[in-house]
Amino acid sequence: MNLCIDIGNTLLKVALFVTDNQMIQKFTFETEKELIDWVDSLEFQNAVISSVKGQENEILAHVHCYKKKLIFNNGINFPIKNLYQTPETLGKDRLAAAIGALALFPKQSCLVIDAGTCITYDFITTNGEYVGGAISPGMKMRFKALSQFTAKLPLIEPEENVKLIGVNTKTSIQSGVINGIKFEIEKTIEEYQQNYPDLQVILCGGDAHFFESIIKGVIFAFPDLVLFGLNHTLHHNAIS
Repeated sequence: MNLCIDIGNTLLKVALFVTDNQMIQKFTFETEKELIDWVDSLEFQNAVISSVKGQENEILAHVHCYKKKLIFNNGINFPIKNLYQTPETLGKDRLAAAIGALALFPKQSCLVIDAGTCITYDFITTNGEYVGGAISPGMKMRFKALSQFTAKLPLIEPEENVKLIGVNTKTSIQSGVINGIKFEIEKTIEEYQQNYPDLQVILCGGDAHFFESIIKGVIFAFPDLVLFGLNHTLHHNAIS
């Protein structure tokens, strides 16, 4: 059984896999202590941990494996060619999602859109090369910015089924943020498709459910793409 841990900006996500691509369980923790308490009493065949906060060694010390333990960083063997000009600055979640896309759609150009704390766009070529993409503010970040950087606008919570025309301050903010993201994503997809007509678009991330049903065009929603990419990397290193 493989253990994959993804420590993001907001939550700690964990998944168990029994093969290269079969997830059998997923857990979410809010604190590092909760995660350590959970893994401390279990044993796994292989494990991989990715963190945007630099806590890998401390947590991995509590993970018991009888084969391979990996920290997802530039020191391991990736099943993708990384062409990013500054690979040391590339977000680990972006790279893991790209690897997940490559595993799902080999020999096909892919655009991964991860709607999380930030919204990231990442492109993978038909030759299995990660090229780069874009980063923009995520949905909750936009709501907070409108409240924090203005004198009178309130902090609004996101809702689904937002109309185009807001009829009060609350619904105007919701329309501006959610529909603004919708239009941003649709236009980005359109621009990529002009250059890559066979493009496969994959949507993931914690806020993906807000957009998967309202975005025009063919997209493949895969919320656990980062965890899937971590497991694919683990499998790649375990057999190499």
